[in-house]
Amino acid sequence: MIELKVEGMTCDHCEQAVRQALARVPGVTAVLVVDRAQQRATVEGDADPAALIAAIKDEGFQASAA
Repeated sequence: MIELKVEGMTCDHCEQAVRQALARVPGVTAVLVVDRAQQRATVEGDADPAALIAAIKDEGFQASAA
C-alpha cells in the first residue's frame, strides 16, 4: 500500500477527482481510501509514488508522501 497526504480537498467532488486521477496511474490496482477529513489517500499496487503525486497535483491539489 502507498499512503499519500492530500491537501485542498473540500467536498465530495474533490475526493472523486482525486480517486479518478489515482485510478488512472499505471500500477494502481485499487484506490482504497480518499478522505478529505484526514487529508489522505491510500492506493494498492506498485505505482511510482512520484506519478501518484503528479496525478493529484494535475487535479489542482497538493500531495506528498505520508
